[in-house]
Amino acid sequence: MKTTRRQFIKISGLGAGSLALATPTFNLLSGKQKPQDDIKSKRYPNYCEICFWNCAGWVYTNEEGKIWKIIGHDDDPNSNGRFCPRGTGGVGSYYDDDRLKTPLIRYTKEDGSQDYREATWDEALDLIATKVSEIKNKYGAESIALFNHGSAGKHFTHLFRAMGSSNIAAPANAQCKTPRENAFKLTFGHELHSPEPLDIQNADCMVLIGSHLGENMHNGQVQEMSMLIERGGTIITVDPRYSVVASKSKIWLPIKPSTDIALLLAWINVIINENRYDKEYIEKHAHGFNELKEYIQPFTPEWASLITTLDPTQIVLAAREMAAAAPAVIVHPGRHVTWYGDDTQRLRAVAILNALLGSWGRKGGFFFSSSASVGKHPAYKVPYPKPKWSWMDIRPGDFPLANTGITNVLVDGSHPDYTGENKIKAWFVVGSNLPVSIPNKQRTLEAMDNMEFIVVVDTMPMEITSYADVVLPEATYLERYDILRLAENRYPTVALRMPAAEPRWESKPGWWMAKQLGDRMGLNQYFAFESYEEVLEAELSKLGVTLEQMKEIGVLKLERPYDDAYMHEGDEIEFETPTGKIELLSTELAALGFDPFPKYTAHAEPPAGYYYLNYGRVPMHTFSRTSNNPNLSDLKKEHDVWINPIVANDWGIKNGQYIWLQNQAGVISDFPVKVRVTERIRWDSVFLPHGFGHNNPKLSRAHGKGVSDTQLISNVMHDPINGSTGMRLNFVTFLTEDPRKETEA
Repeated sequence: MKTTRRQFIKISGLGAGSLALATPTFNLLSGKQKPQDDIKSKRYPNYCEICFWNCAGWVYTNEEGKIWKIIGHDDDPNSNGRFCPRGTGGVGSYYDDDRLKTPLIRYTKEDGSQDYREATWDEALDLIATKVSEIKNKYGAESIALFNHGSAGKHFTHLFRAMGSSNIAAPANAQCKTPRENAFKLTFGHELHSPEPLDIQNADCMVLIGSHLGENMHNGQVQEMSMLIERGGTIITVDPRYSVVASKSKIWLPIKPSTDIALLLAWINVIINENRYDKEYIEKHAHGFNELKEYIQPFTPEWASLITTLDPTQIVLAAREMAAAAPAVIVHPGRHVTWYGDDTQRLRAVAILNALLGSWGRKGGFFFSSSASVGKHPAYKVPYPKPKWSWMDIRPGDFPLANTGITNVLVDGSHPDYTGENKIKAWFVVGSNLPVSIPNKQRTLEAMDNMEFIVVVDTMPMEITSYADVVLPEATYLERYDILRLAENRYPTVALRMPAAEPRWESKPGWWMAKQLGDRMGLNQYFAFESYEEVLEAELSKLGVTLEQMKEIGVLKLERPYDDAYMHEGDEIEFETPTGKIELLSTELAALGFDPFPKYTAHAEPPAGYYYLNYGRVPMHTFSRTSNNPNLSDLKKEHDVWINPIVANDWGIKNGQYIWLQNQAGVISDFPVKVRVTERIRWDSVFLPHGFGHNNPKLSRAHGKGVSDTQLISNVMHDPINGSTGMRLNFVTFLTEDPRKETEA
């Protein structure tokens, strides 16, 4: 077996000295807890870090000062005073004894093997500052890349900008939402951001095409969708799987994977040819309608039926249902939309459909969101040095509409096969488990092995920590001050996060780590504060509120300065597009040499004996970060793979049987997964919930539980418009015997 320079280390058996000092886990279900009315509790404002929705709430401690529960904040439009199961289960992230406890440094033993040893914070930070300074002096600050996720990433982004590097990327973009942001910006001149400005509470119809609300638990939207269902509104769901929301839908369209654009074009065809579009709205606000009408003629429901395998009468019925509700209709843009490599064009079709229905800027459609603006601490006003090159120079000329760092481009610039001048030599990874979040895992591992230095900041011993040179234990969101949450919504709000308890073990907040490193690297002017409270005070001063007041109220709710959540009759709107109109025909795409209208492209289909790999969410977990949470893993310890009964019968596979999955490139899952035989999935597809199959034994609850879908995603289709990574053109077959036995033999 080939030994790499950067060996995978299991980080087990470490932190034992610290462990003896740890406080016992507070058993929320022990039965010994006093009745709620008798507990002398205190509450602290916070906003949730379990998912990107960042719901604001209150963290309660009991009379012993132990974190007790989390509830929603009544003044928060993201949560409406209610948390989802993940949010309330966030208490488990604090009490998880598998957490990283102390800084760790990689070293090589006498026999040549590698291991980690515990280190003090001063030793770890001094080592990082020294190594980073050496690499910066030798190759330039631009040779150091930051991969980040979550609020802690903001602090390290400040550090990197201060160093002179803009090589910063987050999987939340290239692996998630970039195509949708580009598509809506091209069409309406405005990105959607998060939470998306969907007026579901006033909608009469919502179309979900690949977005399974109720399982992805986007809190505010799930609540509003429940209201829509309760008042008899229409839901149309397009999904190869009979999801939870499909069961609540008036129409379910079990589409053949990778054919979504064909369906969208057929819907546009029906709405235009049957004169069901909003004529006055389109005539006043849109550019390119006549060209679109001509372009769309070949894409009939019958044409789409042959591609999607859907009944053409159902295609027409769905189009008429959404048109009947217009403009109080939403064709949901989704969030994780990086599917097939032509995703910007697919989301352009979604945007065009919303435009034809007149839903943009209309009640029951898309409202215009509003957000607060805060002040700046002087340390954040210091100009950053201008980088000499950036991630765009790694693949010059490619992906012209990429407006933020692309994770896979940074991986390319780090890989040993890269021959360009602008090489990446070191990584910082903050709150992002790259081997599980970035497709083509093998290439990511090869790039990491080529790095001179890797620093990982995390709360848990995720897979990425096992490849680091230095591991820094971050305090959980319940133990730290952090950036203010400035939510875009119907009205602007500001939410405070403050610690409800001291950090456990030797963990520290991200802002503190970034400041310590900045000070050691001579960047003191960018970190001219002693505590993060100083930064918060400066930011809040613009709003006329103090930090002490925010501690009491938690969420500052502001009024909209104007009545501009929706368009008004007679409004003259200038959209931020080249024509100043809603661009059905994209002049920007045309100028760049791309198709100005969405174009259907036939994609690869599974070889004989293989099936489309569809992946998604379960309500109890977010990404891979919660599968070890003691509260949430109790709700779902492992996942299962959905297989159609016809396929299961052909293979002789039984419900509840454990099997291994192998993809089209011969990649075999590390662990087996339990089978769920169900008619709720198409015969040509399987479904696998994301976030399982961890291979680090230190994750005592999550290790070996199920299959990592990312491991099986080796075929990646890059969107030529923005470089986002289409990941749904991977196929799997089944192995009913343990493949390791054959290897050992």
